[in-house]
Amino acid sequence: MVELVSMVVLPTRLDNVIATRPNFHFSSPVSGICRFPFPTSAIVPYVKESVPRLCPQASLRASTSFSKNSVGKESSSVLVSSIEPIPKIDKSGRFCSPRAARELALSIIYASCLEGSDPVRLFEKRLNARLEPGYEFDKTSLMEYNHMSFGGPPVTVETAEEADELLRKDEKDSAIEAEILAAPPKVVYSKLILRFTRKLLVAVVDRWDSHVLKIDKVIPSTWKDKPAGRILELCILHLAMSEITVVGTRHQIVINEAVDLAKRFCDGAAPRIINGCLRTFVKDIQETDSTHARVKEVVST
Repeated sequence: MVELVSMVVLPTRLDNVIATRPNFHFSSPVSGICRFPFPTSAIVPYVKESVPRLCPQASLRASTSFSKNSVGKESSSVLVSSIEPIPKIDKSGRFCSPRAARELALSIIYASCLEGSDPVRLFEKRLNARLEPGYEFDKTSLMEYNHMSFGGPPVTVETAEEADELLRKDEKDSAIEAEILAAPPKVVYSKLILRFTRKLLVAVVDRWDSHVLKIDKVIPSTWKDKPAGRILELCILHLAMSEITVVGTRHQIVINEAVDLAKRFCDGAAPRIINGCLRTFVKDIQETDSTHARVKEVVST
């Protein structure tokens, strides 16, 4: 029996790994949770034209089902059906699922923390970047990209040949992912998804300082002791909290999406911890709203 452990397929080029001390913390004195570089133990950032990529753990598990979702109050809201999964690619051959928008937003926020820049400005910079002469993007790779690929427990195979085949598949998937995440957003994502991504980033910037305080209350002490190793997890919390409070997406959907992002890009108990943190956050919001409603009712009477 050969035991194949799910692994992170490292990129071939690591000479540009970001090692700067980010300063994206606006004015909050306790937002030092994003002051340190993120280690390569769980996820490996590397750069092409100053754009870090997320490199998730390879996996054999995949899913395409989503819950019903209505984002914000816009007439062009992104809808997700719990009965039939939303198409991943639209008629223009670009990603059109809400998961793609959240994944892109997460990569931008993460890069902002590492570079010490504003997420919205970084996003606009990527959108407006000129294509390199002769650059071509193979859109057929979009169909092979799996937003729901998660790292998992060790995989047991019968022969070394099977193990080699799984490793080759992982390497192929990693190469496809690296190409897609490094490509200009306009050739990968639909206009609707790009608008949704920008809306998420604006929400994150708007609530950054206030959410730093809330995050500090809900995360475990081990994350506070070593924030350098949890920048990505903290970015997921910022993204989810902002989507709940500003964009108005139902919290059940946002929590599920945040947990899936953690499964995909983080390690260890991060998905479970993020689930608990967000449920505590939502409970506090509901209790606060309930208290305000009671006070308002008393005043009105």
